Amino acid sequence: MILGRSLVIAGALALPLLSGGCTAVRDRQGFLIDDTLVSAIQPGVDNRDSVMASIGRPSFTGEFTPNDWYYVSRNTKNMAFNSLKPESQTILHVRFDQAGNVAAVERKGMEQVASISPSGDKTPTLGRRRSLWAELFGNIGAVGSATPGGSTPDNPDGRPN
Repeated sequence: MILGRSLVIAGALALPLLSGGCTAVRDRQGFLIDDTLVSAIQPGVDNRDSVMASIGRPSFTGEFTPNDWYYVSRNTKNMAFNSLKPESQTILHVRFDQAGNVAAVERKGMEQVASISPSGDKTPTLGRRRSLWAELFGNIGAVGSATPGGSTPDNPDGRPN
């Protein structure tokens, strides 16, 4: 009676701990976008300094020109030991003209997320395909030769004389 009761109590206490691994872990990565501050950025009115003062430094700048600033925000979800999956993503692209004034403000979302899947369970490599026996015993008789083809200083190409 006492053993059964203690098992029920232990099970009741362990259930919340065990089910805690099944909950989704949500995370936010990158820039926290404030819609009020972003909507206040106006092309032709704001410049680099005002954008920096209102929403801060960009996540990264353009690769070919410093006139493109990108602010990246991503919300992810993860179940137990699975890999992270993006739920939502926002990329804010602020483009400046040569004078440093805002030329355009664009927002992009999940259409920018690329899904990359591997081609299979084996990675293609260069070289010969050799069996286990060839790998283990393939060097027998090649000891002392300069190359696997059997070339020597007297016979550099390894062909029989």
